Amino acid sequence: MPKNKGKGGKNRKRGKNEADDEKRELIFKEDGQEYAQVLRMLGNGRCDVMCIDGVKRLCHIRGKMHKKVWIAAGDIILVGLRDYQDDKADVILKYMSDEARLLKAYGELPENTRLNEGIVGDLDEDEDNGGDDYIEFEDEDIDRI
Repeated sequence: MPKNKGKGGKNRKRGKNEADDEKRELIFKEDGQEYAQVLRMLGNGRCDVMCIDGVKRLCHIRGKMHKKVWIAAGDIILVGLRDYQDDKADVILKYMSDEARLLKAYGELPENTRLNEGIVGDLDEDEDNGGDDYIEFEDEDIDRI
């Protein structure tokens, strides 16, 4: 059997559970940054986002966040805009759900922004609207068929 030359197994690589869930200071956007909502994850550390300024951009998740902060469709994130590419940006920060609600309350996000509603929220709407698609027949119509 080969000799173990590393400093530990996968539990060491996972590290201790960093308690980022505790209260942290709310970070607002600066110049060269924009708020965005994730439309879909593309894989390979990239995602499609719709920025608050109305531009759809391809975002790259920076290495510090990659495999440490999980981003899903519908999340509110802070992106850094690129001077040389307007259609691409870099993910700087992911806002937790309570932080996103605070941003909306402070007026940083528009009122029509839907928080924490990714693919799951779209399915709920389809189920609600699905009841309207049924056609009701009376007994006379059924007899004719």
